[in-house]
Amino acid sequence: MNRRVFRRVKSNAMVGLMVVAVVLAVLPLLFILLNLVAKGAGSLSVAFFTREPVPAGETGGGVLHAIVGTLLIVGGASLIGLPVGIAAGVYCAEYTGSRLAKATRFLADVMNGTPSIVVGVFAWTLIVARQKHFSALAGSCALAMLMIPMVLRTTEELIRLVPNSLREAALALGYPRWRTSLGVVVRTALPGIVTGSLLAVARVAGETAPLLFTALGSQYLSYRLNEPMAALPLTVYTYAIGPYEEWHQYAWATALVLILVVLVLSLAARLATRRRFTANG
Repeated sequence: MNRRVFRRVKSNAMVGLMVVAVVLAVLPLLFILLNLVAKGAGSLSVAFFTREPVPAGETGGGVLHAIVGTLLIVGGASLIGLPVGIAAGVYCAEYTGSRLAKATRFLADVMNGTPSIVVGVFAWTLIVARQKHFSALAGSCALAMLMIPMVLRTTEELIRLVPNSLREAALALGYPRWRTSLGVVVRTALPGIVTGSLLAVARVAGETAPLLFTALGSQYLSYRLNEPMAALPLTVYTYAIGPYEEWHQYAWATALVLILVVLVLSLAARLATRRRFTANG
């Protein structure tokens, strides 16, 4: 009886410690979100999303230029990074013992641990310094460098989860190796690959350091990828260090919008994961 009571007390104590750990992990995120809502929600309006910035010192204006810039830069990074990352992940999973796969996997692990500002400096040296001007395309390339290793490792792990029986069945039916990988294996792991891709997009959407060295930022609405372009993280940085109180309020509001964008992408990834497990069940 004493042992049973002791085990129950010990179990309850461990559950309590885990609950405390979860609360400690969630509280900072909750405080950040509440702080952003308290300081930034008051500046949100229709004009905030649909108008361009006004000259310094004047009231009003919005962040339409930053929203459009973020969509263009992150969209360009996705067009570059997602296909490369997915293709490299499929190769590393299907030809796991090859020297190229081992080297690619090692480089991806190194890149995942590389600070984003280092990637920004590298992109500046490789692209901006040679072109002799900042550009949104350089920003997309910098974000793609951060995106590729994340997508690669996620895709590789998901491809490995596909049962070998599916590969063997396709090969037995006469499918070539490349068609088996693309038509059977990738199709089976597609929901998870989409989830990993959305998380990678959400991860790079909030990066500031690489864009400071590449896209630089702008106070004007621009659709030209070969010119400097604004983005939400850059706008937060610019307004936060500005001398005007209204800029500070806009910085909080822009940060709130950026957090909401990342939250929507993360929820979309979770929804895709839930549907995947529901379909498998």
